[in-house]
Amino acid sequence: MIRTGRKARVSRLAVPLVLVPALALVAAGCGSDDDDDTATAAPSASVTASAEPHKITVLAAASLTETFTTLGKQFEAAHPGTTVTFSFAASSALAQQINSGAPADVFASASAKNMTEVVDAGNATGPTTFATNSLEIAVPADNPAKIDEIGDLDEAGVKVALCEAQVPCGVAATTVLEKAGEKVTPVTYGADVKAVLTSVSLGEVDAGLVYQTDVASADPKKVIGVEIPADVNAKTSYPIVALKESKDAETAKAFVDYVLSADGTKVLTEAGFGPAK
Repeated sequence: MIRTGRKARVSRLAVPLVLVPALALVAAGCGSDDDDDTATAAPSASVTASAEPHKITVLAAASLTETFTTLGKQFEAAHPGTTVTFSFAASSALAQQINSGAPADVFASASAKNMTEVVDAGNATGPTTFATNSLEIAVPADNPAKIDEIGDLDEAGVKVALCEAQVPCGVAATTVLEKAGEKVTPVTYGADVKAVLTSVSLGEVDAGLVYQTDVASADPKKVIGVEIPADVNAKTSYPIVALKESKDAETAKAFVDYVLSADGTKVLTEAGFGPAK
């Protein structure tokens, strides 16, 4: 299926004129003390104002681009002075970066397999699954090849794009095609799911296998989705973890907790992600 007081009384006793200079000196002395106090207090205020802000880098699966960008802004708003920088790419590539020593604080994967690679390398412990996702056929809005079901992908002349075989969306696509009994030779492979979606939106291909959430986030004037039956579809899980080499472990953990919170779940659910299982 295709689918914003009163005034003080003046004393009658005159103050002798000879006292005026002395009083003036006393007043000047008092003023000098006040100035010294002010000068002494200034450095403390300056130190407080220049306190180092919290900064973390989150490596996340490409399919999390829209949702994590939103969650990052919400997290920053809830934690003034904190900056979250994202790097979105294929989970397999991100896992390799982490295991090669790339500096990062949090890893959110679209594959339990890629997360396990990071854990087994000793770079993280205790990841938590926070969402799930399934595949959908993305086609250009005018659907030139008239794709109505998974079986249409192997028709002669139909140009299909898939994610590279080692990428989570590529693994899921292979599973779907095997379960459906379809043999498809793609005309192009995308480095990640967003690359496949771009090929579809530009009309370079007739169809691409991407996640349901990617179709939902696409411009409906450029991309529409064709459902894949549940009995041949493939589901992937999304685990998240604070990395051992984080330079700000407390903030990294706080971000992970935010993704797992009710606020995080709300954003993910509205984007079309399934519940963690």
